[in-house]
Amino acid sequence: MTDLASTLAQTRERVLRHRGATIGEQNTKAALIEPVLRALGWDLEDLDEVRREYRRTPGDNPVDYALMILRTPRLFVEAKGLDENLDDRRWAGQIMGYAVVAGVEWVVLTNGDEYRIYNAHAAVPVEEKLFRGIRLSDEGARAEDLLELIAKERMKENWIDALWKAHFVDRQLRAAIETLFSSAPDPSLVRLIAKMVSALSRADIRAGLTRARIHLDFPIEPLAVGASRAAGLRIVEPPPPLPSPSVAKPRRSRRSRQNDVSLQALISENVIQPPLDLERDYLGHRVTARIEPDGRVTCLGQSYDSPSAAGGVARALVPGSPTNREFPQTNGWTFWRFRDSDGRLKPLDELRQQYRLRTASSAG
Repeated sequence: MTDLASTLAQTRERVLRHRGATIGEQNTKAALIEPVLRALGWDLEDLDEVRREYRRTPGDNPVDYALMILRTPRLFVEAKGLDENLDDRRWAGQIMGYAVVAGVEWVVLTNGDEYRIYNAHAAVPVEEKLFRGIRLSDEGARAEDLLELIAKERMKENWIDALWKAHFVDRQLRAAIETLFSSAPDPSLVRLIAKMVSALSRADIRAGLTRARIHLDFPIEPLAVGASRAAGLRIVEPPPPLPSPSVAKPRRSRRSRQNDVSLQALISENVIQPPLDLERDYLGHRVTARIEPDGRVTCLGQSYDSPSAAGGVARALVPGSPTNREFPQTNGWTFWRFRDSDGRLKPLDELRQQYRLRTASSAG
């Protein structure tokens, strides 16, 4: 696979250079969209893998790109010119309507700068089919993490399906829980709290629940940056730094706690020079993450405060992972691998050991 990060950086520069020049749809495809598809592992010259102007039947309107797995359409990509506004609901509606007829679940709508990923088969209104979206030109956009979801290898592994399921479940739970704390609190919740707190009257409980502002924080949150509120789309802004998910932590001895070393300490001492890419082959699946300059670890478009938290999230989405807990207990220092200057994969913990040896030598 062509280096995705460098391709996105080059594409971002082209977007900024040609914006407003009305380069049209064909130039947008050639200069902006197709390089990204190639970097995601799709062979645009292999007709068993990519079909341009795809029609399921001769009378159908064509789809710009049909991306195939085992010669079967798995993802439709509908392209627009760079300066086209993707908020026109007809475009998303038309391509998703055709995808449903063709039996294709995933649809991407893009103008070369903005990418919107939809689940065409979701039994919800069109605007709620939007799963994730991002603009390459947005400052700080983590386009690489998002677009990897539609890479050929990721589509083979059905990662996007697992993430959608989590997103769909979380959204339903959020809506259900929020109704309990509306201006007219749910009577069953009032009764439950009255049993738990006998000193309060039901009137007091209702009044308190009406004043309450509940914040629900799910570990995997859809990222929809840049879509227009005016178009009625459900917008999820980039979330604030999340607490680590509830990964059960093993008991550590007093000595190990004293010797613990944070990522920030390794960065401060130049043992780690971020961004540092991490990877791991787990149960036949390649999972990836990245250590950021602030000492946090990004994985699947989200930020975590330790490699163990990110490792737990990554493992949870791989088929065959332990299912007895939401996030498998994970030692991220031994789970994740990095590539050294010779290109060899080594455990992340090796960098921590280097730091400890250096510290001990300086103290001596």
